[in-house]
Amino acid sequence: METPAAAPAEGFFPSFLLLACGTLVAALLGAAHRLGLFYQLMHKVDKASVRHGGENVAAVLKAHGVRFVFTLVGGHISPLLVACEKLGIRVVDTRHEVTAVFAADAVARLTGTVGVAAVTAGPGLTNTVTAVKNAQVAQSPLLLLGGAASTLLQKRGALQAMDHMSLFRPLCKFCASVRRVRDIVPTLRAAMAAAQSGTPGPVFVELPLDVQYPYFMVEKEMLPVNLPRGLVGRVVFWYLQNCLTNLFAGAWEPQPEGPLPVNIPRASPQQVQRCVEILSRAKRPLMVLGSQALLPPTPADKFRTAVEALGVPCFLGGMARGLLGRNHPLHIRQNRGAALKKADVVILAGAVCDFRLSYGRVLNRKSKIIIVNRDRDEMLLNSDVFWKPQEAVQGDVGFFMLKLVEGLQGHTWAPDWAEELREADRQKEQTYREKAAMPVAQHLNPVRVLQLVEETLPDNSFLVVDGGDFVATAAYLVQPRGPLRWLDPGAFGTLGVGAGFALGAKLCQPDAEVWCLFGDGAFGYSLIEFDTFVRHKIPVIALIGNDAGWTQISREQVPRLGSNVACDLAYTDYHKAAIGLGARGLLLSRENEDQIVKVLQDGQQQCRDGHPVVVNILIGRTDFREGAISV
Repeated sequence: METPAAAPAEGFFPSFLLLACGTLVAALLGAAHRLGLFYQLMHKVDKASVRHGGENVAAVLKAHGVRFVFTLVGGHISPLLVACEKLGIRVVDTRHEVTAVFAADAVARLTGTVGVAAVTAGPGLTNTVTAVKNAQVAQSPLLLLGGAASTLLQKRGALQAMDHMSLFRPLCKFCASVRRVRDIVPTLRAAMAAAQSGTPGPVFVELPLDVQYPYFMVEKEMLPVNLPRGLVGRVVFWYLQNCLTNLFAGAWEPQPEGPLPVNIPRASPQQVQRCVEILSRAKRPLMVLGSQALLPPTPADKFRTAVEALGVPCFLGGMARGLLGRNHPLHIRQNRGAALKKADVVILAGAVCDFRLSYGRVLNRKSKIIIVNRDRDEMLLNSDVFWKPQEAVQGDVGFFMLKLVEGLQGHTWAPDWAEELREADRQKEQTYREKAAMPVAQHLNPVRVLQLVEETLPDNSFLVVDGGDFVATAAYLVQPRGPLRWLDPGAFGTLGVGAGFALGAKLCQPDAEVWCLFGDGAFGYSLIEFDTFVRHKIPVIALIGNDAGWTQISREQVPRLGSNVACDLAYTDYHKAAIGLGARGLLLSRENEDQIVKVLQDGQQQCRDGHPVVVNILIGRTDFREGAISV
């Protein structure tokens, strides 16, 4: 008798065998793909070529209009620096990596293009973290290029090796590690586009050593001189040789190097029309313009014309400072909180309801609020707690303003509102004049000094500010002379930006006189970079408000906690330290109080003659403010 159960068993084994073979083939094909074997069939390696990946990096930067690369040199990035120099991109080396990134940040803010910094692996990159975070908060399109250990040596204890990607992912819009030479160009193009699209911000690209150096050098480091004899040795040799081949396969084939399209959000016609209707009914309209107002593609002069045509009084912050020039009738500079409480319609154009606007509490709940911002999360910050927008527009501020003016063409507002705001300005300015005349116990009156600085600044001056107490007062008293002529750290409140910002500003605007206003605490971060200014022949003038302390902190710490611990500094001879670095140094003190303007003019003339200058101004620890002043 036949056994009926045998038939299913006979069908099972062929099916299992087929499945196993299919799985094996798929695994082999996947392994071949990962090893680059298929790509290598169509794309060969030019083993005789002396070209290297650094040339590909430089070519992409050149095609994107990059004029400067800021760096502190290291062996992990030497090829790309040399290649940039050969293509006419100016390589500017600083004394600290953070300064290089601050300088690239300044270039990005002032030109609307991507600023570029390149630093070596490990500690070189960790030294940049503060500046990258500052750029993220300031929404500055910045490309950070970082060296790294060779691809095969990562996670094997190589020099300065670490997980860079985990460090920069929270800080950057785009992070990538290039693993093959042929990937350099497309990766950099994608990174540059990401930096400028949507809400601008920093991006990071890691470039391992073997991706940058030429084939013959990498081959020498990667492969043993003699073919191993054992089976395991031969397998390892084949694996290393395949890695080398895959690294350079197709490396020098032509690729497009120019910019990719940039995505910029724009307000819809319906949103603009609703805002036109809201603003047309306003009696006391007010605008607060933030840094996004100066982002490309709208040129600063075109945006200024739109603001003037709109005719709404405005407060300017961040990169928008100086937009209307000096003493413009629409520019209101004082008593912002009181003005916002009185306004019936407020346009927050690139401004955010963070600590600078008391998280939205400074806004009148009865006011109609129009907010425009490229970033939705930032646009609606704290709107669930302290304020509510009547109209929230996610889009480019410049485009929105141009369309708003078109919709309100010919509309005017009663002049009494703007005059009321200007009168409040005049009263506040009178109080500063009175404070400037007050005697101080020792050294110089900082308010008087800053008023004289304001009178001395030429029309082509550019202002960089870096500090606490002295700079906060300067923000009220010293006016930028035009658009894109002011740089401050931004909302992150970073000390130490001064030298890097001044470096980037002077390179971008060589005809401008770059004046840096430092607190003495902040200047400690920037002092050594006067060596950089001297070596690269970059004349800037630095004014240090030297009150021998972290006075902005002390002002609150002492009355609250009864101790001045860690707040004292010394009346250091910073001007002599600058002289030691090859710069010019001047001193302003009680002894030459009647020559403040002359000393400032002497420093100005030496700067015009091509010398970096430090003016050490000994000021008293006075409290002339009615409350905490913030930039």
